[in-house]
Amino acid sequence: MSDRYTSQHFETLAIHAGNTADPLTGAVVPPIYQVSTYKQDGVGGLRGGYEYSRSANPTRTALEENLAALEGGRRGLAFASGLAAEDCLLRTLLSPGDHVVIPNDAYGGTFRLFAKVVARWGVDWSVADTSDPASVRAALTPRTKVVWVETPSNPLLGITDVAAVAQIAREAGARLVVDNTFATPYLQQPLALGADIVVHSLTKYMGGHSDVVGGALIVADQELGEELAYHQNAMGAVAGPFDSWLVLRGTKTLSVRMDRHSENAGKVADMLTRHARVTHVLYPGLPDHPGHEVAAKQMRAFGGMVSFRVQGGEEAAVEVCNRAQVFTLGESLGGVESLIEHPGRMTHASAAGSALEVPGDLVRLSVGIENVDDLLSDIQQALG
Repeated sequence: MSDRYTSQHFETLAIHAGNTADPLTGAVVPPIYQVSTYKQDGVGGLRGGYEYSRSANPTRTALEENLAALEGGRRGLAFASGLAAEDCLLRTLLSPGDHVVIPNDAYGGTFRLFAKVVARWGVDWSVADTSDPASVRAALTPRTKVVWVETPSNPLLGITDVAAVAQIAREAGARLVVDNTFATPYLQQPLALGADIVVHSLTKYMGGHSDVVGGALIVADQELGEELAYHQNAMGAVAGPFDSWLVLRGTKTLSVRMDRHSENAGKVADMLTRHARVTHVLYPGLPDHPGHEVAAKQMRAFGGMVSFRVQGGEEAAVEVCNRAQVFTLGESLGGVESLIEHPGRMTHASAAGSALEVPGDLVRLSVGIENVDDLLSDIQQALG
């Protein structure tokens, strides 16, 4: 990251870090370098370090510099998807016989990666309630190399004390990985709290417009960053230039979008707490949420994700999803438009029958930036 950006505020970094004006034309937005290879100035004479776009691409470089600046990291790497980033990370850090602690509430795709893919080449994993540091400590073994955390978690909105778990992992000689997708670096910066690696699905809030798929890793240690970059090049699941450009566009408005997402989500959560058909509201901004105090300490605001449970069980929850009109029934999250889904049958179906299975009566909302009165009315009519 350029020293030019080290002393500036988040909102300024989001717009300027990595976004150097084009030296040829003065264009204030970095170009989309839709190119696979680069002319060399003699054998081995690379211009700016570019030779082949799997190894590096100027548009992707701009995004990676931006991501590193926003998370306060030494190195950022952009991937074709969030799961591609996770796969590269795990194959870089782990060997057969190693052990990982994963949360009892995690994205279904992450669970599937551990349970169905990584386990096949000899990596063991066990589950802990990462909102309880004692549970994390109890899950550690002498072979533990990674502790994996989502905070807020998906879909139950659990909160983990990053600093406390970072200390536990450090004492055990393990690295702490934090999936920061729900919070984004605007609301929370895990590296500053002691984490070693931050993971993002750039598809979500970082892109912010439901028009791109991408992932990222940001690290505090330069040497680890170089090791990850080596494996990324060897494996090849890199973000393309147009996708990189779209996410770079999205991060510029991240702060203003997250302010609105958080404001709207707080009002939706408050309404749900007073609805007769809702049995439980999961939102860290609510004072009675078990992780509220920790979230208030380590987050700027509480984010745009809200989950709730309804009377009548699974079929009733599915009906709520089907009746929504302003909230679009769909997977993913973090776009400007509001989405509603049934995790048990959609995003977290792969966790059915495991320790990570989600309740059938659960509905998950990605609260967008529409007029909040329209959102409130839609949820009320969907609940009936």
